[in-house]
Amino acid sequence: MRSLLLVLLFAFLPIVSGADWPQWRGPDENGISAERLPAKPDFTTVLWQKKVGTGFSTVVVAEGRVFTLGHSGAKDGGSETVWCFHSETGAELWQHSYPAPLIARFYEGGPGATPTVRGGKVFTYSKHGRLHCYEAATGKVIWQRDMLAEADLDEPPEWGFACSPYFLTDDTLLIEAGATFALDAATGKVRWKSQRFTPAYGTPKAFTAGGRKLIAVMKTEGLVVLDAGNGATVATADWKTSFDTTATTPIIHGAKIFISTGYDRGCAVFELAGDQLKKSYEHKLLSNHMNNSVLIDGHLYGFDGTAHRGRPTEFVCLELATGKEQWRVPPAVGLGCGSVMATADGTLLILSERGELLTAPATTAGFKTTARHQVLGGRCWTVPVLAHGRIYCRNARGDLVCVKAGDGALKVER
Repeated sequence: MRSLLLVLLFAFLPIVSGADWPQWRGPDENGISAERLPAKPDFTTVLWQKKVGTGFSTVVVAEGRVFTLGHSGAKDGGSETVWCFHSETGAELWQHSYPAPLIARFYEGGPGATPTVRGGKVFTYSKHGRLHCYEAATGKVIWQRDMLAEADLDEPPEWGFACSPYFLTDDTLLIEAGATFALDAATGKVRWKSQRFTPAYGTPKAFTAGGRKLIAVMKTEGLVVLDAGNGATVATADWKTSFDTTATTPIIHGAKIFISTGYDRGCAVFELAGDQLKKSYEHKLLSNHMNNSVLIDGHLYGFDGTAHRGRPTEFVCLELATGKEQWRVPPAVGLGCGSVMATADGTLLILSERGELLTAPATTAGFKTTARHQVLGGRCWTVPVLAHGRIYCRNARGDLVCVKAGDGALKVER
């Protein structure tokens, strides 16, 4: 009853103008906000904070609501929870929990998939393959599907399912469960599925080439291009890592497909020629372990290294067309294995691994911070989100903070 009253109360609150962030990598699927930050941002004002449980799910923001996931309770007998908060006040609007073991191998564990909001509904994907469709305003379950059973898998992949639900069209939802599945968004019914691959952890990306609508996705075996109409395999390129871990989304720029994975596997650019992927270059200058780079003015900005082994992680600027390194931030700067997004005017917004929020201009001239403030403790691997003049950050243990972005932050570029 309390949740219903809050839903009704906050439905009538004014929503600050700005831009929603309704899915993984934002409204334009590129990790770049439509908003700007003030020239001298101040991240010292925490507007609200919550405990959402263990995990690495990024928040999404849509129609005045914030959604994320977390795990709580005993390791073997705990549960995952989908949370919905009012974006401005932090008031809890609703939650939904279901039983789920933790899966904490070498790290804290908990859900890693980001929710997706579309058409008044929110779609979530659990560590064990439970795909839910909720009414975004109330949390009412519209449909659910067990993708582990649908994919005829005996168990989840080693690190659990982590793909974010992805809309191919307004009524077609893609989900990864070894094969790529296309589902009817209204009912959850399977429309098609690709051939079976070994489950990986990244989210697909749709693109068009040669007049065809296609899907690029990283599988454990490598880069796969699928026909968006029926899921048929168009082309593949071998790309394997130690520990069989690929967890990033391909970046598409014109005819180029950029991929990057951790464990010092490095990065590469491919171009699709008919039914073949032609490699332009490959090297080890930029290994994105879990979080994607962002592409701005032909240059990639991202974290190079693997969180839990080998050399320290470094932040790198790389020219996409040539693969040439422009600069590299040494470990002494203290970014660790952090995450990055960007603003509409080309400012990098970085959350360091230890919870510092930083800004720096995206320029090939070098890395220079313009703001830096500690907003969280613990381990921070989850990408920060800027939406409606507020920045949302979380850590692995489930501390979620909403920070004021500063005056002048709501300059929408659309």
